[in-house]
Amino acid sequence: MTMHAYLLTAGNAALETWGTPEDIGCETVEGSVSLAGSFDLGGPDDAVFGGRFSASKGKYRVTYGFDEHATVLDGEVALTDEESGKTQVYGPGDAWIIKKGTKVLWDIRSEKVVKSYLAVVRGD
Repeated sequence: MTMHAYLLTAGNAALETWGTPEDIGCETVEGSVSLAGSFDLGGPDDAVFGGRFSASKGKYRVTYGFDEHATVLDGEVALTDEESGKTQVYGPGDAWIIKKGTKVLWDIRSEKVVKSYLAVVRGD
């Protein structure tokens, strides 16, 4: 068994470059957002996968293709549920659950935000 500890200071650990929001099926709204991450459990073709994810300052829009539980390790992000219009600001230690199909606007307010995440892909 392998165990990964995600401490609030883990935001500074090196991650693999994932490119821009468009490279993962999202839409950049403002700025030059760059993404990075790790798969520490499974991978994007698995029903359950998880690891760490980071995004640099800016805004991008995503429609979630999976259910996600995430916890912010470093930085600050405001997430807006585009259906309800509700915005919530998250910082280190804050967590969320987002349902598959939810349209979310990410507004990264710090130089970067880093989260740990667990994603579950399920049929509709």
